[in-house]
Amino acid sequence: MSHHHHNDSFRIISPDFNPLNKSFDRRTFLTKTSLGLGAVALGSLLENKLFGKGGPDLVSETASGDFESQILRAIPHVVPKAKRIVYLFMSGGPSQFETFDYKPGLYKMVGQNLPDSIRKGQRLTGMSASQASLPVVPSIYKFSPHGKSQTWVSELLPHTAEVVDDLCIIKSLYSEAINHDPAITFFQTGNQLPGRPSIGSWISYGLGSDNKNLPTFIVLVSKDAPQDQPLYARLWGNGFLPTMHQGVQFRSGKDPVLYLNNPEGYDGTARKEMLEYLSKLNALQSGAYGDPEVEARIAQYEMAFRMQTSVPDVMDAGDEPDEVFEMYGPGSRNAGTYAANCLLARKLLEKDVKFVQLYHQGWDQHGGLPRGIAGQCEATDQPTAALIKDLKRRGLLEDTLVVWGGEFGRTVYSQGKLTADDYGRDHHPRCFTMWMAGAGVKPGITFGETDDFSYNITKNPVHVHDFQATLLHLMGIDHERLLYKFQGRRFRLTDVHGKVVKEILA
Repeated sequence: MSHHHHNDSFRIISPDFNPLNKSFDRRTFLTKTSLGLGAVALGSLLENKLFGKGGPDLVSETASGDFESQILRAIPHVVPKAKRIVYLFMSGGPSQFETFDYKPGLYKMVGQNLPDSIRKGQRLTGMSASQASLPVVPSIYKFSPHGKSQTWVSELLPHTAEVVDDLCIIKSLYSEAINHDPAITFFQTGNQLPGRPSIGSWISYGLGSDNKNLPTFIVLVSKDAPQDQPLYARLWGNGFLPTMHQGVQFRSGKDPVLYLNNPEGYDGTARKEMLEYLSKLNALQSGAYGDPEVEARIAQYEMAFRMQTSVPDVMDAGDEPDEVFEMYGPGSRNAGTYAANCLLARKLLEKDVKFVQLYHQGWDQHGGLPRGIAGQCEATDQPTAALIKDLKRRGLLEDTLVVWGGEFGRTVYSQGKLTADDYGRDHHPRCFTMWMAGAGVKPGITFGETDDFSYNITKNPVHVHDFQATLLHLMGIDHERLLYKFQGRRFRLTDVHGKVVKEILA
């Protein structure tokens, strides 16, 4: 008995290949080969879109699923307007009152309590619920109309005001989540609870890569931002999708991607040979167990090897002329700042990275808002506008989508004490402002309206899931058809919700 037991455990480590060969029955053979041959034929019809331009590269390309899903995903569902996205995530919840949602009527109401007819008993955070009153406070910053579109923009955003005719400003976003972690997780993954794939991972899974030497989904976090609300790597995680689709964070400093460089004293010549042997071992394991994660691992090792040369190349901003640094502003020569990350984002987009996401923390102004938001705008306004101008003059804006926004808005009432030049604002998920620019959206328009208190939406509400559906649509993906089966049910980014906001499409 004990001998038999020992034999079993040995077989788990080193599988007996005979039963595997025997179990490869007629049906399996026909399914595998007919789909396989079909995929190869279809690949050649689609100008090798299925396998990348270099013909069938089965190891890295089939890593993201079986041939059937490859075929389904090789065909865009709708004609894509955008080839790539840069998403400027203003983490913490920027106030719409101090940026884009101008409410001049509030000046007559300073200090008055928010009317019950406006609040309608809606949920407050634990921070506001204890306040005796909810005193209305307008912005202390001036607004003026800009551009041909005569769009009202705050004096805190003079550079953004210069590109306002390129923007599609949406004032009617809303979310269910009232606290940071659920709200930012909801924007990124379509669910308030962690564990689902992020939007960049879905796009990577659905569309694959246009640059075989860089990840499809790259994340940059500003080092010069106030660390008010934490960010977690799971916000750009792959959830239950194969690991090759997770976002890769590029950092400033000598190791932009952790664990990518060779150890000291190692010249790297043997690495290619080591990878080839490793691939053979992994391929054996994949053949024996059929675990798709093994394929994903092979693809990631290969990508890491190629990134050893491609990453230092793209991170080097030394060849940029002085006027480019001047355009992006004073921080742009200091790697890792928001300004430098905007410039790096342009370089990544030029190299056809599909999804670049910048995170800038520090927009959570519960107190000291006027001073706090002025600092945030100073750090981000010029580089953001420069990115749009730079993409435009290089002919990249027409097929690049730029997105700007946070996880929710702020309240019309002051949280804490209200003085002539100081106030704070609490979280407000009922309405807030974001903007998009570039590929596939109408330029120089404002969509959606809020009431006099920017508390409720009065026209054209846009839910987070609608926003996600629209983003996917612009990339050529029907959000209802991009599915992934996991634990017995089919999942999608928008769950069972979301509709494309057709009115903002060009």
